[in-house]
Amino acid sequence: MTAETTRPGLLAIAGGGASSAAPTHTIAAFELAMDEGADGIQVNVRLSRDGHPVVARDASLDETTDGSGLVRDRTVRELKRLDAGAWFGNPRFCGQRLQTLAEMFERFRERARFWIEISREAADPSELVERVVSAVEIYDVEARATIQSRDPRLLESVRSANPSLPLGLVIDRGSMADLIASPTPASALCLRVDLASAGVVQLMRSAGLASYVWNVDEPAQMDRLIECNPTGIVTGKPGMLRARLTR
Repeated sequence: MTAETTRPGLLAIAGGGASSAAPTHTIAAFELAMDEGADGIQVNVRLSRDGHPVVARDASLDETTDGSGLVRDRTVRELKRLDAGAWFGNPRFCGQRLQTLAEMFERFRERARFWIEISREAADPSELVERVVSAVEIYDVEARATIQSRDPRLLESVRSANPSLPLGLVIDRGSMADLIASPTPASALCLRVDLASAGVVQLMRSAGLASYVWNVDEPAQMDRLIECNPTGIVTGKPGMLRARLTR
């Protein structure tokens, strides 16, 4: 039997878009991910100074734009002036701009599913939760969006704002057996690649939890994870993953 027939439901999720071949969290990376057959896009979202959810990998602007400082210290208008592609080293990506969550939904809501990761970057993250949930509702992507966080308290806030939204707890350490058995508002666990195994995925399945594994960019890692058969694999190389899933 082929991988295509044995694992037809395994999702190829583009982390930051096709971020190995284009600057992460830009339209260029998202479009390339769709061209390469990704089922969805995983992004981090930060709040601008004037309260807009902005799609940006890091809280800091220093590594992935020609600006400096924090996303939260700039207005959307100021953020839009920054070049988010020149750092990648390929002239064809110069001039890529940061996108708001609304702009990403507007462009891709008919073509992709979304994994939206939020972080506690301020003493009171309630505005971030409110704005992200509001964007999901306005663009009618509740059935296509999973909200992720490392902070269970943020997931509780999302559940209070909209109980129907799927939630994912991001995990990069700890005993997987204990975490799977612990009460959580999440319907999915999002595991760092070295924490995932066939046994862990089976435990999650038995507990009624979806399983997503990140960041899986090496061919050998992909082959191992495909055998584990999680719900989805997050990768900066969705084309490579799609080819291995359908070969």
